[in-house]
Amino acid sequence: MSTSESAAAKVTIDPSFTVGPVRRRTFGAFVEHLGRCVYTGIFEPEHTTADEDGFRTDVLELTRELGVSTVRYPGGNFVSGYRWEDGVGPVEQRPARLDLAWHSTDPNLVGVDEFAKWSAKAGVETMMAVNLGTRGAQEALDLLEYCNIDGGTAFSDQRKANGAESGYGIRMWCLGNEMDGPWQIGHKNALEYGRLAADTARGMRMIDPDLELVACGSSAPTMPTFGEWERVVLTETYDLVDLVSAHQYFEDFGDLQEHLAAGHKMDSFIRDIVAHIDHVKSVKKSKKQVNISFDEWNVWHMSRGESKAPSGQDWPVAPVLLEDIYTVADAVVVGDLLITLLRNTDRVHSASLAQLVNVIAPIMTEPGGRAWKQTTFHPFALTSRHAAGTVLQLAVESPLVSGGKTADFTALSAVATLDADKGEAVVFAVNRSATDALMLDAAVAGLGNVKVIEAVTYANKDPYWQATADDSTSVLPAQNGSVKADGGRLTAELPAVSWSMIRLALES
Repeated sequence: MSTSESAAAKVTIDPSFTVGPVRRRTFGAFVEHLGRCVYTGIFEPEHTTADEDGFRTDVLELTRELGVSTVRYPGGNFVSGYRWEDGVGPVEQRPARLDLAWHSTDPNLVGVDEFAKWSAKAGVETMMAVNLGTRGAQEALDLLEYCNIDGGTAFSDQRKANGAESGYGIRMWCLGNEMDGPWQIGHKNALEYGRLAADTARGMRMIDPDLELVACGSSAPTMPTFGEWERVVLTETYDLVDLVSAHQYFEDFGDLQEHLAAGHKMDSFIRDIVAHIDHVKSVKKSKKQVNISFDEWNVWHMSRGESKAPSGQDWPVAPVLLEDIYTVADAVVVGDLLITLLRNTDRVHSASLAQLVNVIAPIMTEPGGRAWKQTTFHPFALTSRHAAGTVLQLAVESPLVSGGKTADFTALSAVATLDADKGEAVVFAVNRSATDALMLDAAVAGLGNVKVIEAVTYANKDPYWQATADDSTSVLPAQNGSVKADGGRLTAELPAVSWSMIRLALES
């Protein structure tokens, strides 16, 4: 993409062509007992902002501003060795346990009941994961009874004695985590896991047939078992689950253009998962539709030192782990990944940004000190705040770019949402070119008369600028004065390596 003629993209936006509803669960996040996500992240009783339950209110405020809908808990790799009973009851009687997944010690100061309180304060829906690594169906049923039965049974009465009179009504449950991964405690092959997940799901539905259950899909498209894992697991569980999980992380290895291909790669992964799901549906001749829970996604520079876990006899509590400091380019990638999830809203029914605080997170904290927003906070918060109603299917003509091992992907990544009740359409657009600006020319006559009510772009001359505790506000989404709407056309200049949001009022 090097000439002014080629650096233009045409888009047609018409409300007659839809993908599906904007799903609030697309804007989920993830809290795992990993590093400082829980301790000195969401929970720090000694902090000056801590409330009566020990939760940092500065983090609660940022979580609400981020617009998080669901939060997956308590893992992650951590859950495959977790005994949930350790985290309930009098805090002074709870045992400290080794966390084998992250070579740490968990003091169990925060467990199911504390997280339920935090979720209520944050205004989020809990998405609970059960341990199918070192434990099995019975322990999952016990946890469900503890969480959701109001009273009259051993575990529900135990919860009441622990201070929660009514059940928590948790609807979404993950049947283990990344059980395809050899790194996972209790790693299983597809048939072993599929049968255990089916047994667990069957029992859970005997307690509550209306639960929404997520079977473990592949941990990444690069897994050697990807595809075959989905086929075998879904053959065992198809009629018992609602969703299959997908996990995918992206890293900048020094080729910015390759890094900006992340949304293109996620889109390909989603299409492949859909094909594997629908193959099993066809073979089973089922009328049921299983969809996708993309419950781990983010930029994660996992080859860097930040991701190296402790070793040997060092088993610290809440060590500094996976504390990536994000760039503007990383934020553009996160914005593009959200666009991709929205574009696939017909099949992606839930998603979780991994994670929420300190650990590859949009929110950072200092122990005893400040909390601040990383660059990735901004596209997530604005998309969550303004994407509503229906996702529209766009016709896009875009120049192509290539980077590293990824060739010929579109420079423009875009999606639009239409909120008919509010009379507003929103266009979210990313220029994936690492070097050239892109002229957007959108045909919007199908929307009727439109007026630009807000147009912001997140970009910087230095795409590797990072927010810190001392300076998290020098680079923020800023007004894009190039955006114009006139005569059924919407035009805008999108800088290289940029994320933009354009809000349009539909005039009657």
